[in-house]
Amino acid sequence: MSVEILDGATIRDFVEDEAAFDSSVRDWFAILDTNHDGLLSFSEMAGELASLRVLETHFGVDDGAGRMGAEELVVLYRELFARFDHDGDGSVDMEEFRSEMKEVMLAVASGLGFLPVQMVVEEGSFLKRAVEREMAACMQ
Repeated sequence: MSVEILDGATIRDFVEDEAAFDSSVRDWFAILDTNHDGLLSFSEMAGELASLRVLETHFGVDDGAGRMGAEELVVLYRELFARFDHDGDGSVDMEEFRSEMKEVMLAVASGLGFLPVQMVVEEGSFLKRAVEREMAACMQ
């Protein structure tokens, strides 16, 4: 993890740079595709979400009061998976993953707006790669 300063433009520029964005999509897809079949199953995606505790820690679902049980988290993970599974076939292919990640990243960019914010980002994450891309462009 590292602390970075970024704004909506940094993320939008990253998404619009198809080579950089597609490289990140391919890398993350490969990490998530643990059985290397070229598709992401619910268990592969849910496993990653559970390990990151994304919903619990970043969205306040696990508030320590015990209001949300494991079954409810599975329902939330299934709903999130369904957002990625555009054709409803029970798996997420590379294009579905790319399309949804683009939408997610543009939503984050919109939420950040034009004022820079300081954020903690994971190494190798889409946000970290957006910052690295911008820093490399400034060095040229």
